[in-house]
Amino acid sequence: MSIVISEDIVQSTRLTPAELMQELAVTLFQRDKLTLGQASRLAAMNQWQFQQLLASRGISLHYGVAEFEADLQTLEVVQ
Repeated sequence: MSIVISEDIVQSTRLTPAELMQELAVTLFQRDKLTLGQASRLAAMNQWQFQQLLASRGISLHYGVAEFEADLQTLEVVQ
C-alpha cells in the first residue's frame, strides 16, 4: 500500500519528504502504534540511527516483550 501526500502539503510543512517520514515514524512510535523496528523502517533509518533521533528529542524507548516478539516476526517474514 502506498500513501500519496500532495506536494503542496509537503511544502507547507517545510520538511523534506524524508524528514516528513521521520516525523510520522516518531509520532507513531511515541503513540505505541509502531514498534521500534517498524518505525525505523518507516523513517528509512537503521534502528541505531532511529534510537539516536528519539534520544535527541528526549523520547524514551518503550521496548518490551511485545515489541521484541513483533520484531522477531518481522525478521522471519523478511528472511
